[in-house]
Amino acid sequence: MSYQSWHEKHSLKHKKIVDKLSHLSDDDLIEYFDFDNMKIKEKDFCVLYAKDKKCHDMEKLNCYLCACPNFRVDSTKSFCTIDSKDGGVIITKDFTHQDCSKCTVPHTSSYIKKNFNRSWSKVMEKTFIF
Repeated sequence: MSYQSWHEKHSLKHKKIVDKLSHLSDDDLIEYFDFDNMKIKEKDFCVLYAKDKKCHDMEKLNCYLCACPNFRVDSTKSFCTIDSKDGGVIITKDFTHQDCSKCTVPHTSSYIKKNFNRSWSKVMEKTFIF
Protein backbone atom coordinates (compact mmCIF):
# COMPACT_ATOMS: atom_id res chain seq x y z
CA MET A 1 0.00 0.00 0.00
CA SER A 2 1.38 3.42 -0.91
CA TYR A 3 1.77 6.22 1.63
CA GLN A 4 -0.97 8.18 -0.14
CA SER A 5 -3.40 5.25 -0.21
CA TRP A 6 -2.83 4.57 3.50
CA HIS A 7 -3.26 8.28 4.26
CA GLU A 8 -6.62 8.44 2.47
CA LYS A 9 -7.97 5.31 4.20
CA HIS A 10 -6.73 6.38 7.61
CA SER A 11 -8.23 9.83 7.23
CA LEU A 12 -11.67 8.29 6.74
CA LYS A 13 -11.30 6.04 9.80
CA HIS A 14 -10.15 8.99 11.91
CA LYS A 15 -13.01 11.22 10.71
CA LYS A 16 -15.58 8.54 11.52
CA ILE A 17 -14.41 8.38 15.14
CA VAL A 18 -14.14 12.16 15.52
CA ASP A 19 -17.64 12.64 14.07
CA LYS A 20 -19.03 10.03 16.44
CA LEU A 21 -17.45 11.91 19.36
CA SER A 22 -18.35 15.44 18.23
CA HIS A 23 -19.97 16.07 21.64
CA LEU A 24 -16.61 15.75 23.44
CA SER A 25 -14.35 18.69 24.25
CA ASP A 26 -11.03 18.82 22.41
CA ASP A 27 -9.18 17.62 25.51
CA ASP A 28 -11.58 14.72 26.02
CA LEU A 29 -11.34 13.78 22.35
CA ILE A 30 -7.55 13.70 22.55
CA GLU A 31 -7.75 11.59 25.70
CA TYR A 32 -10.14 9.16 23.96
CA PHE A 33 -7.34 8.37 21.48
CA ASP A 34 -5.13 6.99 24.25
CA PHE A 35 -3.77 3.61 23.12
CA ASP A 36 -5.23 1.71 26.09
CA ASN A 37 -8.70 3.09 25.36
CA MET A 38 -8.52 2.73 21.58
CA LYS A 39 -7.48 -0.92 21.61
CA ILE A 40 -10.72 -1.66 23.46
CA LYS A 41 -13.20 0.76 21.88
CA GLU A 42 -11.85 1.15 18.33
CA LYS A 43 -10.34 -2.25 17.52
CA ASP A 44 -10.37 -1.66 13.75
CA PHE A 45 -8.45 1.62 13.90
CA CYS A 46 -5.05 -0.09 14.04
CA VAL A 47 -3.93 -3.63 13.23
CA LEU A 48 -1.62 -3.55 16.26
CA TYR A 49 -4.52 -3.23 18.71
CA ALA A 50 -5.44 -6.91 18.27
CA LYS A 51 -1.90 -7.83 19.34
CA ASP A 52 -1.88 -5.32 22.23
CA LYS A 53 1.29 -3.98 20.62
CA LYS A 54 2.30 -0.33 20.48
CA CYS A 55 3.95 1.14 17.39
CA HIS A 56 6.33 3.13 19.63
CA ASP A 57 7.93 2.13 22.92
CA MET A 58 6.39 4.65 25.30
CA GLU A 59 4.26 4.33 28.39
CA LYS A 60 1.46 6.74 27.46
CA LEU A 61 0.95 6.50 23.70
CA ASN A 62 -1.71 8.67 22.12
CA CYS A 63 -2.96 7.60 18.69
CA TYR A 64 -4.67 10.85 17.62
CA LEU A 65 -1.80 11.72 15.29
CA CYS A 66 -1.16 8.27 13.92
CA ALA A 67 1.46 9.42 11.44
CA CYS A 68 3.31 12.65 11.99
CA PRO A 69 2.75 16.18 10.69
CA ASN A 70 6.55 16.45 10.34
CA PHE A 71 6.66 13.52 7.89
CA ARG A 72 7.01 14.36 4.20
CA VAL A 73 6.90 12.27 1.04
CA ASP A 74 7.97 13.14 -2.47
CA SER A 75 8.52 10.91 -5.49
CA THR A 76 11.90 9.54 -4.33
CA LYS A 77 11.98 9.71 -0.55
CA SER A 78 10.20 10.26 2.74
CA PHE A 79 11.83 12.42 5.38
CA CYS A 80 11.38 14.29 8.68
CA THR A 81 11.10 18.09 8.56
CA ILE A 82 12.40 18.43 12.12
CA ASP A 83 15.20 15.92 11.55
CA SER A 84 14.31 14.12 14.78
CA LYS A 85 17.34 12.76 16.62
CA ASP A 86 15.35 9.54 17.09
CA GLY A 87 14.59 9.13 13.39
CA GLY A 88 16.46 6.96 10.95
CA VAL A 89 16.60 6.12 7.27
CA ILE A 90 15.99 2.93 5.32
CA ILE A 91 17.45 3.00 1.82
CA THR A 92 16.13 0.65 -0.85
CA LYS A 93 16.89 0.41 -4.56
CA ASP A 94 13.94 2.65 -5.48
CA PHE A 95 13.19 4.79 -2.43
CA THR A 96 14.62 6.29 0.75
CA HIS A 97 12.21 5.76 3.67
CA GLN A 98 12.11 7.77 6.87
CA ASP A 99 12.18 5.38 9.84
CA CYS A 100 10.09 6.95 12.61
CA SER A 101 9.86 3.85 14.79
CA LYS A 102 11.99 5.27 17.63
CA CYS A 103 10.49 8.78 17.52
CA THR A 104 7.61 9.54 19.90
CA VAL A 105 7.13 13.26 19.07
CA PRO A 106 3.57 13.13 17.64
CA HIS A 107 2.23 10.67 20.20
CA THR A 108 2.24 12.86 23.30
CA SER A 109 -0.84 14.78 24.40
CA SER A 110 1.14 18.02 24.66
CA TYR A 111 2.30 17.81 21.02
CA ILE A 112 -1.19 16.90 19.85
CA LYS A 113 -2.70 19.87 21.69
CA LYS A 114 -0.20 22.24 20.04
CA ASN A 115 -1.03 20.89 16.58
CA PHE A 116 -4.68 20.01 17.15
CA ASN A 117 -7.40 20.08 14.58
CA ARG A 118 -10.46 17.83 14.54
CA SER A 119 -9.59 17.16 10.93
CA TRP A 120 -6.64 14.77 10.83
CA SER A 121 -6.31 15.53 7.12
CA LYS A 122 -5.89 19.22 7.88
CA VAL A 123 -3.08 18.52 10.35
CA MET A 124 -1.44 16.21 7.81
CA GLU A 125 -2.05 18.35 4.71
CA LYS A 126 1.64 19.06 4.06
CA THR A 127 2.67 15.39 4.01
CA PHE A 128 2.75 14.97 0.23
CA ILE A 129 5.04 17.31 -1.70
CA PHE A 130 4.86 15.99 -5.25
